Amino acid sequence: MADKKKVAIACQGGGSQTAFSAGVLKSFFQNNVHKKKEIVALSGTSGGAVCATLAWFSMLKAAKGDMTPIEQGLTDFWRANSTQNMMEEMLNASQVNYVQLVDNGMMPEWKSSPSAPINQAMVLASKAMFPRFYDFKGLLETYIDFGEIKGLVTPASPVLLLGAANVLTGEFKKFNSLKNEIQVEAVLASAALPSIFPAVEIGKDAYWDGLLSDNPPTDELVEANFVGKDRIPDELWVIQINPKTRRDIPVTPEQIIDRRNEMIGNESLFQDLKHIMMVNKFLKQGAFTKEYVTEHRLKPVEIFIIKMSEDLLESLDASSKVNRNAAYIDRLIKDGENQGDLFLQTQKTMRYKG
Repeated sequence: MADKKKVAIACQGGGSQTAFSAGVLKSFFQNNVHKKKEIVALSGTSGGAVCATLAWFSMLKAAKGDMTPIEQGLTDFWRANSTQNMMEEMLNASQVNYVQLVDNGMMPEWKSSPSAPINQAMVLASKAMFPRFYDFKGLLETYIDFGEIKGLVTPASPVLLLGAANVLTGEFKKFNSLKNEIQVEAVLASAALPSIFPAVEIGKDAYWDGLLSDNPPTDELVEANFVGKDRIPDELWVIQINPKTRRDIPVTPEQIIDRRNEMIGNESLFQDLKHIMMVNKFLKQGAFTKEYVTEHRLKPVEIFIIKMSEDLLESLDASSKVNRNAAYIDRLIKDGENQGDLFLQTQKTMRYKG
């Protein structure tokens, strides 16, 4: 029997929109991709880091005999992270409406640091009044037992990489499961958007959202020093949130900022993919010695990109990244399922060609 193809999956970040990634991953696991192929690594940034970590943890548990469907943790998390009663609906709607009103010039924007005493007091009050809705750390720990991870990881386990940016050194950080670096603070660091959350301190370092670095980590997934020589993938599957193109020119302040952030996030992604394509080209041309190829386990890596449906993508605005409305989250997950199914049926059509 031929060896299974090795696959690495990278999940781009994008706030609430990354519930789409949960849907794509749900499709993969429901279609038994983890049994038909060997998933050797996952990576993610921001909301993509949340999805990648949830999937990775469930895979570790399944490898130890847990019979819970791997995709269940993903969908349960996102539904728990969405509105569940009238009061939460009102709070969520007020946040979304505020962003929209500011964007349309109908309300001034309140600029304040997340570390400001008044902001910290508001966060504490919100957590006290609505602990389920405002305790992101607690929600992560409900669905991921970080203390259990060390006992679940084996030499055959897939690797997990989470992208973040070191505020003090300016360096890009990849929290790596091979180095026992996956803890709740690593996920929070990858998702710490500077305008909303204070920097997450780990040891002597402090981290901001991984959107400022690789979004998501991709070229590391094909490097032996990050994932190990036995986990170099044959295929890299990228779940993309930020659209590469837009039909209309952004004109409002929030549209401009949102599009700028999309372009910055995609720039790091496509630069990394360009590097992988360049190595593929050099391998095809025989630019490396056989000894070098053998030592570094170099091999061509096919790249595939899974995107949102056009209808969904064009309906999203800047406020959708903070929207936690239950119906909206379900729509994102469902679109992810559909796009994941489509990818598995027509994979060759989604090959990235540079």
